[in-house]
Amino acid sequence: MVAGSTRLSNLATLLLFNKPFQVLSQFTDEEDRATLAHYFTQTGYYPAGRLDYDSEGLLLLTNSGRLQAHISHPKYKTPKTYWAQVEGSPDKSALDQLSLGVKLKDGLTKPAKVRIIDPPDVWSRHPPIRERKNLATSWLSLTITEGRNRQVRRMTAAVGYPTLRLIRACIGTWRLDGLQPGEWREESFHLPATYPQSKIGFSRQKRRRT
Repeated sequence: MVAGSTRLSNLATLLLFNKPFQVLSQFTDEEDRATLAHYFTQTGYYPAGRLDYDSEGLLLLTNSGRLQAHISHPKYKTPKTYWAQVEGSPDKSALDQLSLGVKLKDGLTKPAKVRIIDPPDVWSRHPPIRERKNLATSWLSLTITEGRNRQVRRMTAAVGYPTLRLIRACIGTWRLDGLQPGEWREESFHLPATYPQSKIGFSRQKRRRT
């Protein structure tokens, strides 16, 4: 094997899905909550990573086990960008802490890319967030390379600005690109047996609304 590369089959398919609020990143649930089975009838596809029940945005599914591992395994450090609506207006000290690393119960987080952004042009959430009448909210863009449980929410809370709404906008080079909640699109991959970790080619095939 060439150094810095991964072997995959020649063809894989990726489904880019805008996971709605209060939908599980799995196909079954004993508590009868909404799952991926409400949106997909295809068999043989599995999530590449997860997105919390109360978070929204980009979730990737694939029919390739190796591609799934390549996207989700921590050793590949795939960057993930989130838009977080937080309570209050983070100051420079809070932004610096988020950027350099926040001490959580499971250890110090790795450096992240963090900036304040204008409210993104996104769909309304149902139910809406609970806002305090006399306290403004702000939006942050955070890019992390780890995948700890509820990491972004814990990070912003640790520096004093709890997250009220969380949307994942990007995973690596894959983006929502206008997908609305419950919508997905399919991208087909024609991969050589060996390819560099940073180079994955694809062609967009179709888009569907639920």
